[in-house]
Order: sequence, then structure tokens, then C-alpha cells
Amino acid sequence: MVDVARRANVSIKTVSRVVNGEDGVRPETAESVQAAIQDLGFRRNAGARQLRRGPTASIGLVVEDLADPYYSALAAACERVARERDHVLITGFAEGSPAREESVVDVLLSRQVDGLLIVPAGAECPWLTPEIATRTPAVFIDRPVRDVAADLVVTDNEGGIASAVDHLAQSGHRRIGFLGDDETLWTAQQRRRGFMTATASMDASCQQHIAMGPHDVGRLTSVLRRWLHEHQPISALVTGNNRVTVATLRALRELADARFHVQVMGFDDFELADVVDPPVSVVAQDPAQIGAAAAELLFARLSGDRSAPRTVTMPTRLVTRDQRTASRGAGSEPPP
Repeated sequence: MVDVARRANVSIKTVSRVVNGEDGVRPETAESVQAAIQDLGFRRNAGARQLRRGPTASIGLVVEDLADPYYSALAAACERVARERDHVLITGFAEGSPAREESVVDVLLSRQVDGLLIVPAGAECPWLTPEIATRTPAVFIDRPVRDVAADLVVTDNEGGIASAVDHLAQSGHRRIGFLGDDETLWTAQQRRRGFMTATASMDASCQQHIAMGPHDVGRLTSVLRRWLHEHQPISALVTGNNRVTVATLRALRELADARFHVQVMGFDDFELADVVDPPVSVVAQDPAQIGAAAAELLFARLSGDRSAPRTVTMPTRLVTRDQRTASRGAGSEPPP
């Protein structure tokens, strides 16, 4: 507040009144104080008493939605690491909105968290750059942010998709489709690139059977109906994440036809994948390992690590399950 008062040429009490929304401040004075606040990046400290004692022993985590099993497992791992370091984890949801993300992060920073773990909602967040550079270390998870120098933990998206395509090819499939997530997402772009690279030497139709999201069951039903009623229909599908996988299974149920047996391989495991008929093989990430790795990076920064920002790429694991009723369908060929 001292710096804001000096910049606006007013008293600290006046700054306090403006920050707390109290009456008794002339509009032009309040405007001058707000301009100084903006210039200096000042945030009201909701944890001032803790700040007097030093670090607040808390870190913030921002994810899309804890209802998604991926994010709930990731958050649980972050919480365990924080607890081991005698820190409290405060979690907020961005709901896929960059504006919402900025609001949530602003609240966390007003509480003076010691560091941030963020699954970014967008490709850019310039409003966070000064904070990371001067005050609060941050680690990004799952996807990078342009023009922000910070640690990053991601999955081997391209390699995971390549392993799915290779498994399907070894099972005899040559006409494979890809159903990706929202194409504005970095992860979706990476997985699409992995599919295109892995199928480059296969049937050229693979490159044509790509549909990016966002998807719903109705749209997927329309796409799959078209692909399955071609002269040489697809025989297998690779899906871009667990939400797309579940929607795809529902769409295939709508299109149930004894003539078609489509093998589905999903990116991300999901509950009941082993009990649906036929069971679904997946490229599994380990959200617990990802969350723990990100939290460890953050605490290293809090402990004084000043090395250059680094990127940690976590491996995937192919989980194959019995495809009793879908080992080979129309459009596939026996293994060479």
C-alpha cells in the first residue's frame, strides 16, 4: 500500500478506503489510486496476518473440473505432496474459461499462496507473467502457455497415440479413424499429430477419417454413420480422451448393427472400461504421477531452485483388454 500511496500521491488511509470500497474518497482520487494499483500489480492481501509471519504455508491449484476423474486424481496427488511439506492446498475450477481462470488465480494470489499449480484454460495468460517473474512461482500442467517462462509437466501425447495405432495395426486394422477433442486445445493438437504421423505409411483413408471436437453423442453418431457406411468402412477408432471415448461408445450403441464390429482404443483410462462389452483398451496416463511431479517442481522452486524453467514429459502405458467380439471387422486385413 505504501508504494500505491506514493505513486498516487495520497495517504495510505486513502488507498485502504479505495481498496475496501469505502465512501469518502473523491472520484478523481479513487481513479488515480486504481491506476496506481493497476500499474504496480497490487493485490489486496486477504491473509495479511499470515504474511506478517512470512510464507502462508499454502499453494493453489487450478484445474478444469474435479468431477473429471483425471483431475480429481491429479488434485489428490498434489494435496498429498503439499501435506508432506506442511502446506495446505487450495483448489479452484476454471471450467475451461480463461476469464474464469484469471478470476480464480486472482483470488488465490489475494490470499498470498506461496505458489501455483495451473492446468491452463487457454494458450496465453499475459496477466500472470509479472507475478511469476517477480513474486509467485508457478508450474503448468498438461499443456504449455505461450510466452510464459515456467516449469511444465506434460504427457507424451504423440507417443501414446502412436502406441495405440501400432497396437491396432498389429491386430490387423488398416482403416482407422480418429476422434479428437476440441482442436483449440494443445493436447488435442498433439494427439492428432501423433495419429497422423503413426498412420502416414498406412491406408491413406486414415488421414481422411479425422474428426476434431468438441463432440456430443449426436455429432459423433452422424460422423460414425458416414464412416461405417462407406464402401470400405473403418474397422477401428482411436479416441482423444476419456470423455470422447464414452460419447463414442454411446454413439456406437445408437448405430448398433451386426455388420459392424469397431474396435475402440481410448486415450485415458475410464471407469468400467474393463467391463463394457467389448472391453476397451486404452492409452493410460497416470494423473497421480503427473500431479506429484508438478508439486515436487513447485516445492523445489519454493526451496530456492533458480535454475532455468524445465519441461517434464511423463510416459503413457498401453492397457490392452480382451476384444472378444471386435478383434477384426469390415475393412481390416489379417496381420502381415
